[in-house]
Amino acid sequence: MSVNHMIANQEKVAAPPAGALFDRFGRRHTDLRVSVTDRCNLRCTYCMPEEVSFRPREELLTYEEIARVVSVATQQGIRTVRLTGGEPLVRTGLARLVRLLVALPLLEEVALTTNGLLLAEQAEELASAGLTRINVSLDSLSPERFVEITRRTGLEQVLAGLSRARQCGFRAIRINAVSVRGLTETEIVPLAEFCRAEGFHLRFIEFMPLDADAAWANESVLTGAAVRQILEETCGPLVPLAVTDSGQPAVDYAYADGSGRVGFINPVSQPFCDRCDRLRLTADGQFQNCLFSQAEWDVRQVIRSGGDDDQVAQLLAACVRAKQAGHGIGTEQFKRPERAMYQIGG
Repeated sequence: MSVNHMIANQEKVAAPPAGALFDRFGRRHTDLRVSVTDRCNLRCTYCMPEEVSFRPREELLTYEEIARVVSVATQQGIRTVRLTGGEPLVRTGLARLVRLLVALPLLEEVALTTNGLLLAEQAEELASAGLTRINVSLDSLSPERFVEITRRTGLEQVLAGLSRARQCGFRAIRINAVSVRGLTETEIVPLAEFCRAEGFHLRFIEFMPLDADAAWANESVLTGAAVRQILEETCGPLVPLAVTDSGQPAVDYAYADGSGRVGFINPVSQPFCDRCDRLRLTADGQFQNCLFSQAEWDVRQVIRSGGDDDQVAQLLAACVRAKQAGHGIGTEQFKRPERAMYQIGG
């Protein structure tokens, strides 16, 4: 079912199965993205402005508050958590939060998305704490292009972090590369060859309208189909893989020669809203049911005013019930969210 069709028929969908984390369209939510900070040590053009004011520390949830909210969420059906930012590794003692979360009996996995700058020095402690998966954002292997995209140096540190993470034995290490027309075309093949050689799972992500500078335009989207064409012209045919996780946003392909696989996340050209299974908790304690949501549910206020776990659960359920059929990018209904990616959590 297309997103536009879902949007047009929101009121016609039958009541979803019983359960707090089923929305009006029958989508079950099992994944929670938890941002631990809005701070970052890069300034990627598709995410952050060059000059930025961050939220005061006291507005951010403590690790104990995060663990409490996640514990309640697991009672409602959340099974996986991904820690995000900003850059999560800039927050002191992240491994302590990992240990708190891993100890939750109903939580099946704790993962992390990072830019990799601080990964070399923290990978071992994170692995020991129980972190199992890492996604590293890396858009270029060219030092000059890396600086152009991130407005900072640090490519060698990211590569060192990847090497150290592999030594620490994480179950999965993925590379996420944002695709921007007129900027990243030349980075596609080098990244693919690097990931094939090193055994990393590469995924290309379409540029979304979540940049703080509001420079996004549809013409700047380098689609997954265009990236795939560039890859096949150099690396040979790509063979589609069977879907093993219905909530997974990536469409995965294997190289025909058996030298690895590559994924495409196409939220603009091929929205996957109809199978979205994720929710978000911002660093300042707001539930969000979509990256592009115009509404937030303030769980920080609930817990800091003495609210009990039932109230937290009710707030999360309300957030899920209010989820729209799709983000609507490219439709008349679409409105950019007030927050940029770094303020929401990727």
